[in-house]
Amino acid sequence: MKVAFKLFATLTDLLPPEREGNVVVLDVDEGTCVQDLIDRFRVPPKSAHLVLVNGVFVPPGARSARRLADQDELAVWPPIAGG
Repeated sequence: MKVAFKLFATLTDLLPPEREGNVVVLDVDEGTCVQDLIDRFRVPPKSAHLVLVNGVFVPPGARSARRLADQDELAVWPPIAGG
């Protein structure tokens, strides 16, 4: 199944060079969960601050249980400071 994986801000550097902008489309196995992809791309736990699947927030405690489906979009943002 295909899943779009998006990283934002400084996390974009963790994506492979063949990405298009800040997104890479991946072929993943059935049963792949959100945490599997976060780990696969070595996103530091403290940097996976805001995690969304199809625009819906996935809290840290649910990331290992939240299974991905074909055509899902997983997006990860680091903490952002501003004023």
